[in-house]
Order: sequence, then structure tokens, then C-alpha cells
Amino acid sequence: MSAPNKSYDPVEVEALKPEEIERRRDEALAAFAAAADLDALREAKAAHMGDRSPLALANREIGALPPQAKAEAGKRVGMARGAVNKALAARQAELEAERDARVLVEEAVDVTLPHDRIPAGARHPLTTLCERIEDVFVAMGYEVAEGPEVEAEWFNFDALNFEPDHPARAMQDTFFVEGRQGKDESGIVLRTHTSPVQVRSMLDREPPVYVVCPGRVYRTDELDATHTPVFHQVELLAIDEGLTMADLKGTIEHMVRSLFGEGLTTRLRPNYFPFTEPSAELDMECYVCRGESVGNPERPCRTCSSEGWIELGGCGMVNPRVLIAAGIDPEKYSGFAFGFGIERMLMFRHNVEDMRDMVEGDVRFTRPFGMEI
Repeated sequence: MSAPNKSYDPVEVEALKPEEIERRRDEALAAFAAAADLDALREAKAAHMGDRSPLALANREIGALPPQAKAEAGKRVGMARGAVNKALAARQAELEAERDARVLVEEAVDVTLPHDRIPAGARHPLTTLCERIEDVFVAMGYEVAEGPEVEAEWFNFDALNFEPDHPARAMQDTFFVEGRQGKDESGIVLRTHTSPVQVRSMLDREPPVYVVCPGRVYRTDELDATHTPVFHQVELLAIDEGLTMADLKGTIEHMVRSLFGEGLTTRLRPNYFPFTEPSAELDMECYVCRGESVGNPERPCRTCSSEGWIELGGCGMVNPRVLIAAGIDPEKYSGFAFGFGIERMLMFRHNVEDMRDMVEGDVRFTRPFGMEI
């Protein structure tokens, strides 16, 4: 009996023909090359390398071949699938590089731009300066006192020794909310100073009294570079036994040096105020030129107009009539008071030339002062 003819292949499978394997390989390579992006490449991969792809189906047909034909068919299919895998990896690397380069351009972030559309604001410098002044006196043991802005005429004028015919009561100086209804009744005004808070503090507290009174006040001034009908004042009141003008001057000097720097001197010039006796105007040495600009045309000073001194406000010993109106015995207690405008202090402290900039609400004015809290 003769041996079997191992060279004879009785099975001929269409999918495993050499020309069919090459055609399927070339189709896969062309599909990968034509893929314009990674999504298209994924679709081409599923079509030409998935479980139902032609090359995958051809690989399954190898099992139907006789043993002597399996090796050659497996080699052809393996080489074709290897070429397809290599082409897929190369094309995927190209498309990923293109995507990364495009993302760097399209999704670039300018880190110098504001992080949101709402710009950061800033506290108003008047608020900051007012709180700094409060801190100076609170550190000395004073209490911050507040009062209503719509005030009884008695607190605003009568208790402060303003005579009934005093010019400050006239309509051209004071905003009247309601006039006097009778001879003994008090009218209602928008307070013209924060001194009514001092009267209320003396009525509400037993001596000794040490209060600082910041707040908004109103006067019938035209709005211009140096005047405004609504502005801010801060006033100080001290009532105790044995207080003198020396205590007043020492307190003033401490405030000036705390706000403007060490070594500055102050001076008192005689003046008149209804609610203090004796009364004085308070000046401080110019903190910019320190008096060196006086009589020196080569070194003029804009802050003090080359006068060497800056006027701060009024001060003096509390008038005994004010103490009596508040129910305090002037024979036992004495006191001192002084006050000044915060807008004015802000103007020469930071070289602000136009007071209107403070009230217009423009953040370009407030931002340079920072976010100090």
C-alpha cells in the first residue's frame, strides 16, 4: 500500500488566496491613510481589524486547512495583519500629534488676563482713613460713638450754645427737614456737624466720657473741587476732672504723629467757636516739606503752599454752657474737643486735587488706594 500524498491540497479557500489577502491588506492601509482624525481612524480600525473584519475572518479559516497547508496560509495572514497593525500605530501617532498641536493653539490660555469678568473693587479711601483714625483713639482708650444723621435742632444747635439768630441756622447753611412748629419745639435738620453725637454721649454716659465721633454731615455748599454738600467729619470729646489745654495738645500731637509720621509739631491759633471756650484753630507742620519751603522759591511745596503749616480743624475746651445743657457740673468736670473733615485730610494726605473724585464712585479712583482692611 502506498503512502499518502502530503503535497496535494484538496481544499481551496477563497479568503486565504494570496491575492485576496493582499487586497484586504491594501484596503486597510488605504483606509488608515485616509482617516482625517482619530474618530475616523477608530471607525477604520473596527472595519479592518475588528472581530468581523476580512483578515480576522480569514484567520479563522486557517483551521479548515489540512495540516500541510496551515503553515503557509498562517504566514500570509500573519504578515498581512502585522502590516495593518504597524500602519494603524503609525497613523494614530500622526493624528495624536496633530491633535495636540491644534489644542495648544485653539485652547491656549492667556494667564495675564483677568480670571473672571467681574473686576476686583477696593474699599473707599474715606472709609479706610476713617477707620484708621478710629483705631488711633481706640488704642488710647476712647469709644466710638454714633448718632442719627437726621437730627433735632436742639442737639445740632441749642445744646451747643448756638444762639437762635446764629447765621449757621439760616436756610442757606443748613438743610431743614422740618421747621419749628412752636416756640418751644425743636425743628428737624440734616446735621451740619457730628457735634450732636457729643451731646448725646454726655447725656447717655456718666463722666468720665472719652468718645470719638465719625460720621456723615450735610451743608448747603455747591459741589466743586474743594466743597461738597455731603462730607465726613470726625470729632473727639473728653470729659473728666482736671483736663486742660495741655491734655488737648498732647492728644492732638499723638494723633498727628500716628497718622502722618514722627517728629511733626502742631500749633494752636486763637479762634472762636460757640461750643468751646477757649477755642483755637489746629495746624500741623507740613509733613512733606517740614517747613523748608517757606521763603524758598527754589523748593516750593504744593501740599502747604509753601507756608510750612497745614490747617486741620477747630478745637478747644468744652464751653461750660454745653456741659450744663448735658447735665454735667462744670465746677467739677472740664473737657476738650476737636474736629476736622476727613475729605480734607484725604486731599492733602494723598494729593487729591478734586473733591468730586471722592463722590463719583469711579473705581479708577479707589483702586490705587488698594484693598487695605
